Amino acid sequence: MDPSIIFWTLFGINWAIFLFEQYLAWRQYKVHEKHEKRPDSLKDLLTKKNFILARRYKLDRGRFGFVSDVVTQIQTSIFVFGGFMHMAWEFVGQYTDSEIVQSAYFLVLTTLIDVVLSLPFGLYDTFVIEERHGFNQQTLGFYFTDKAKKIALNLALTVPIVSAIIWFVKWGGDYFFFYLWLFISAIIFLLMTIYPEFIAPLFDKYVPLPDSELKVKIEDLAKRVGFPLTKLYVVQGSKRSSHSNAYMYGFWNNKRIVLYDTLLSPETIVQLFGEPEKKPEPTQPKQEVDVSDSSEDEETSANSVKNRVGKGMTDDEVVAVLGHEIGHWRMKHTVIQLTIAEINLFFSLFFFAKLYQYQPLFDAFGFLGETPTLIGLLLVFQLILAIYNELFGIAQSFLSRRMEFDADKYSADLGYADALGKALIKLGVDNLSLPIDDPIYSAVHHSHPPIPERIKALKKST
Repeated sequence: MDPSIIFWTLFGINWAIFLFEQYLAWRQYKVHEKHEKRPDSLKDLLTKKNFILARRYKLDRGRFGFVSDVVTQIQTSIFVFGGFMHMAWEFVGQYTDSEIVQSAYFLVLTTLIDVVLSLPFGLYDTFVIEERHGFNQQTLGFYFTDKAKKIALNLALTVPIVSAIIWFVKWGGDYFFFYLWLFISAIIFLLMTIYPEFIAPLFDKYVPLPDSELKVKIEDLAKRVGFPLTKLYVVQGSKRSSHSNAYMYGFWNNKRIVLYDTLLSPETIVQLFGEPEKKPEPTQPKQEVDVSDSSEDEETSANSVKNRVGKGMTDDEVVAVLGHEIGHWRMKHTVIQLTIAEINLFFSLFFFAKLYQYQPLFDAFGFLGETPTLIGLLLVFQLILAIYNELFGIAQSFLSRRMEFDADKYSADLGYADALGKALIKLGVDNLSLPIDDPIYSAVHHSHPPIPERIKALKKST
């Protein structure tokens, strides 16, 4: 095939997917922009004040997303389609005759370029948007130290892995994709094992949950359902953000649960980590909310969280959230997702094996007479498989939403329907989630169902 046809076809596909994503983002933004007043359907989920705060946050993030996405897309197009990828490859090639070493240099160079180009957006995101809406807890010094550690760790992991991948491609013959699949799968499982134990603590402080009523309730739940809980940690996520989360990890009969400290009561946080350091004066003005109908904001409801200022959940609500997470384990959702990911990886590597030495593909991007493995990986996985990746991601979102409903039902069947509903509302309020979505955007992007839909399903389960 003519290299120019390949070039312009891939260029068109790349921009078509980008424009499709921007169209979806614009639909979502317009939905948020249109709803200036809280719909009556959300009366039990959000106060008028919290609705206004959540809407402002979403609109700010939407506007920021449009600008950053366009700039990133232009930068990527210049790098890949404008010849800079080939220039960078040739530049590092001056210093070595080894493809593996040249690939390592290329990775380091492009990573550093990306860091420099993305830094203004990262700073604005953290110290303007997140700060303005009360989420950022980082100082400038912490931000740069944390980023430097992440870059160093990323290169320390990526360079050896990519070097090994290139070696497998050269060594494996016609069936290298099979050996490569086994190698990458082993790396994935290894990282899933060592990351929570050895890597994550490099960035955040993890401490065991102390003896308390909450700990007893969690251990009782684990014993009740046969969950092989071995360790129970709290992570000090609040030193970088006030967003909330919880997760579990571990294989077979060695499960751990991690709670973000933002889920817990202030008293428990002080017990674990001591008095918090005084936060510097905010760089952004505090959000002021004008609620014209103050009487409506004073209304009471069994399911609403009124005038909520502090963070944290009750013990029963935390246990209900963990009941949901244990539901994923009981129904083997993680195993199912891993199996699908492994099948997808095998298919993608098989497809790569058919194209990684197709010379017209490399000629189209300036690599005349050469077929570098790393460049082939970038071209195949990011460009040729772009449409497939988009469709696969949409299918994954549909499956994930179904699993979330199932895990909610599992927690409800354990008797936590009411507590889980309240916990979801608090999570939504604390994270400034706006439960109003464009249906097409939500179908494509949301791996979790909207909170109103989850609350409705929980009520049906009781």
